[in-house]
Amino acid sequence: MEPGLTATVRLTVGATDTAIAIGSGDVPVLGTPRVVALCEEATVAAVAGQLGRGTTTVGTRVECDHSKPSWPGETVTARATLVNVDGRHLQFTVAVVDVNTEEVASARVWRVVVERERFLDH
Repeated sequence: MEPGLTATVRLTVGATDTAIAIGSGDVPVLGTPRVVALCEEATVAAVAGQLGRGTTTVGTRVECDHSKPSWPGETVTARATLVNVDGRHLQFTVAVVDVNTEEVASARVWRVVVERERFLDH
């Protein structure tokens, strides 16, 4: 796996994506935990098809700056880029933008490659 892999995922904000619904606030806008989940979804998509048989990735760290509200009905796009590979450790940057390409959030996400069965066997 090499740096430069990318993927883009989209979300049309629904009522269940809001801070009120998630319990992270009391305003009806895209909740930060949902933004983080969207960022992670984009990182998973970026390495889809690149992993060995029986392996997957799990998230280990997220740093996210959520800078602009998004209202139900609006669509946001998260684009993840793999920027560093250190053995099993992967680091991504993620840009989340609205339909006007205004920044909604930016994130750095770290994931690690694990053997699925061994991980689940804990």
